[in-house]
Amino acid sequence: MTLLHAHDHGGDGPQLVLLHGFARSLTDWDASATLLTAGHRVLAVDLPGHGRSPGVSPWTIPTVVRRIADTLDAHGVPEAVVVGHSLGGMIAVEYARVNPNRARAAVNLDGFWWGREYPGAERVSEMLLASAGTIAPPEYIEAQVVNSARLGIPADRAEAAARAAARPLPDGTWQTLPERAEALDIQDELDRLGALGVTKWLDGVDCPLLLVQAGRRLPPAPGMEWFADFSTRFAQDVSDELAVLSRTRPTISVNRIDATHPMNLETPEAVATLVAGFVRGLPE
Repeated sequence: MTLLHAHDHGGDGPQLVLLHGFARSLTDWDASATLLTAGHRVLAVDLPGHGRSPGVSPWTIPTVVRRIADTLDAHGVPEAVVVGHSLGGMIAVEYARVNPNRARAAVNLDGFWWGREYPGAERVSEMLLASAGTIAPPEYIEAQVVNSARLGIPADRAEAAARAAARPLPDGTWQTLPERAEALDIQDELDRLGALGVTKWLDGVDCPLLLVQAGRRLPPAPGMEWFADFSTRFAQDVSDELAVLSRTRPTISVNRIDATHPMNLETPEAVATLVAGFVRGLPE
């Protein structure tokens, strides 16, 4: 049995399991986790091929869900509310689908995807894959901190998160994660789920779900105005589907956080408050 790297933040109360996004690590959750331990036991997990977790080939969602379940068993977590950001949000939903007796509920923070045929999808995929499994220069971490400052993320938080999400090499350079082969597998899995559309994707997930969108779009970098248009259009399409789901499926709650996509780094207090409030409202 291969276990994933996890960090037990401690705390007492309903169990929370925290999952991070693509090319990130469990360190993204540190600030929110510190706040959540006031009323919960909190365990954060590195997804396969990310942070300090071993890779898996092929990288498929069923395999990842099994690895998470094994890791939770090893940490004595028979039942939990699974909370994920971005890729982790989609994994949280899939964990709940496969483990209805172990997932008390799931929270998906801005974890929505598009199919290959969605206008502009190919261009976005190329952008995301371009940085996967590459060797970055020694200045890589500093550049990540500068980019994060545009979102108001404190430098110390941004630096810790950037260091945890990449692998340091002996010559001072950095190996970005996940490796390219795993990134390609992840892309295929996301495309498969995204092609279903949000409504069809969520069919068969019967536990309480909290689905959260970012309330603001990422500020466009020079030459990236096209991505701002893409993300705005896709966010509206998702919002339209979520509005219908919140009216027609009583187990689904929908919310929005006044932040951009990396909300757990940008506004950890708001994320922690929203998650804690959702858990308090769950049926016993």
